[in-house]
Amino acid sequence: MANWQEVNFDGLVGATHNYAGLSYGNVASAKHKGMVANPREGALQGLDKMQHLRDLGMTQGILPPHDRPHISTLRNLGFTGTDAEILVNAYRANPALVANLSSSSTMWTANAATVTPAPDAADGRTHFTPANLAAMYHRSIEAPTTGRILAAMFPEGGRFAHHAPIPGGVHMGDEGAANHNRFCADYGEVGVSLFVYGRGAFEKADDLTYPGRQTLESCHSIFAQHGVNPHKMLLVRQNPAAINAGAFHNDVVSVCNKNVFFYHEEAFEDPAFLCEQIQKAMGDVEMQFVKVPAAKVPMADAVSSYLFNSQLISTPGRDGMTLILPTEVEETASTKAYVDELVASGGPISNADYMDVRQSMRNGGGPACLRLRVALSDDDIAAMGSNSIITDDLLGSLRTWVKKHYRDRVMPEDLGDVSLMEENFTALDELTQILKIGSVYDFQRA
Repeated sequence: MANWQEVNFDGLVGATHNYAGLSYGNVASAKHKGMVANPREGALQGLDKMQHLRDLGMTQGILPPHDRPHISTLRNLGFTGTDAEILVNAYRANPALVANLSSSSTMWTANAATVTPAPDAADGRTHFTPANLAAMYHRSIEAPTTGRILAAMFPEGGRFAHHAPIPGGVHMGDEGAANHNRFCADYGEVGVSLFVYGRGAFEKADDLTYPGRQTLESCHSIFAQHGVNPHKMLLVRQNPAAINAGAFHNDVVSVCNKNVFFYHEEAFEDPAFLCEQIQKAMGDVEMQFVKVPAAKVPMADAVSSYLFNSQLISTPGRDGMTLILPTEVEETASTKAYVDELVASGGPISNADYMDVRQSMRNGGGPACLRLRVALSDDDIAAMGSNSIITDDLLGSLRTWVKKHYRDRVMPEDLGDVSLMEENFTALDELTQILKIGSVYDFQRA
């Protein structure tokens, strides 16, 4: 039987990374609006995290940033001329529009797509649906480029299948893998999918202060696209109180790996019933549920520290599972005390590694936001069509590339700078060659 593993494909922080505060409902994004951003530091922090997971024996991949500012969108909106003329005129007319089209939000690849591994799909292929990310304008432009990148990395054919994003705007809002959990005995065996939604497409949802970005109907559509066995799929609504507290995606209040589900007790309205349903769907595979009480970790602390926006992984050289946590968890009294107690408890999670990803965290993205999980066999990895699996040589090339092209300071008012745009496009030209992904970007040379 082929060897299977879960590969984390981390998004790389883009050269236009900034704190424009674009994401309504994202507490960290609003809190840090207007701060000085350091794209170079952010990208290097991401590469350090990738290196750490590789040092633990994990197979680690990378997804590139998108072309920003997104000049093709500005062209579609009626701006004309060279790329430089378009940017200057657009920024003069509408700086907020340019800020939205310059966001580096593509670093959070947990929102890039929903992935159904081959064992769970009727046709035995791994299926990808890019998220439409309709809830936020700055993210709603991502899907076409994401689709091209994924198709370059996982060529359509006998092993991989690609689908169009779910149509229908905010009514069919889909935020990707950030709201998708997969439980299994092992990665190459048939699993159970849990999709968490915020609202129904045609419901008013009066109990929500912030948007319920994932809709029930989009979840159904993705399962249908991917040919998932109806008996191996579950849907549950996220607790409105969690969304209103700033948990805009479910991966801010829960994370899973294999047969372990780590969640805040206020993540769902009826967690006990949900756990019963998960166990029933898993059959003879015994689940292990790790419920974090609000009395030990208040929801506000869970959201501000991103305790649950950690990666929960099985490493080859360690007993028990490992949490890859942001340093903010270590610096928050309640979450640090809880994690210390957790790893000493003798339960399924016995290791905790803290990583500095502050450049991402200040915009509301922790370790789990930065990665797209894809369960792959060794043969699947060999069939990939790019140079996107991390090696020592690739890491070295990427670090050199970042230091060559990235600024160490970007403010929101810098987004109208033609030099920043040209620097980024030059960098991305070079990156496509490093990663061997071909022509996936929209920008045109003046």
